[in-house]
Amino acid sequence: MDTPDQLSLRRYSASPGSHSHDHFQILLGLSGALELEVEGRGVRVATGGGCVIAPGDRHDFESAGGSLCLVLDSAHPAWSALVRPPAAMAPPAQALPLAHYLASALQQGRPLALAHGPALLREAWLADGQHGSTASLVAGATSPAPTRRRPIDWPALQQWAARQWHTELTVADLAAQVHLSPSQFAARCQGDQGMGAMAWLRSQRLAHARLLRGTGMAVAEVARRTGYRSPSALTAALRRTQHP
Repeated sequence: MDTPDQLSLRRYSASPGSHSHDHFQILLGLSGALELEVEGRGVRVATGGGCVIAPGDRHDFESAGGSLCLVLDSAHPAWSALVRPPAAMAPPAQALPLAHYLASALQQGRPLALAHGPALLREAWLADGQHGSTASLVAGATSPAPTRRRPIDWPALQQWAARQWHTELTVADLAAQVHLSPSQFAARCQGDQGMGAMAWLRSQRLAHARLLRGTGMAVAEVARRTGYRSPSALTAALRRTQHP
């Protein structure tokens, strides 16, 4: 990150997809609740809570009811004390009123607050850590329960895939539907479904074909609707599942 540390006020809603930065990203919740997934780990930033995301960590977010956060993009190495493992945390008490002041300053364009806000926020948040108690700050994070990854709605993904059999779907296509990177989706598929992403996709297409055949539909029509190259390709796939 070649530019100076930057503060911004951001409103979050639906996820734009998984991404990463080459700098630290510090979030402090001002209102609402923001659900994140950082390197496969669920993190919830509620009002008054915070999170520090490390450079290179892939993450995505979602806020069903909307969330307002003060966000600091920073290259300062001091933030590294708070990023392993990714987790929600309670910023020190002195950081909260400062964050609200800085949010107001951003809205009003106050130049001194904008220029010195990143350093002031870093000092307020990390003051305890400079005196050897950073570990207690992380341990005191206000996370009411172990963080969980945002679940994948597998039935909805299955229904979406069933409408796309005419195309050559990839792992990236599936991952984009649930706002994960291809590698994150592949890992989640293995963990949730017990198989690789493409194996899951093939199983869904074959299950759909088998369902249509059960209605008495002709093999050629089933093959057309489920994206098989030919009726013989579908027949061979069905035979393989019957005689492994």
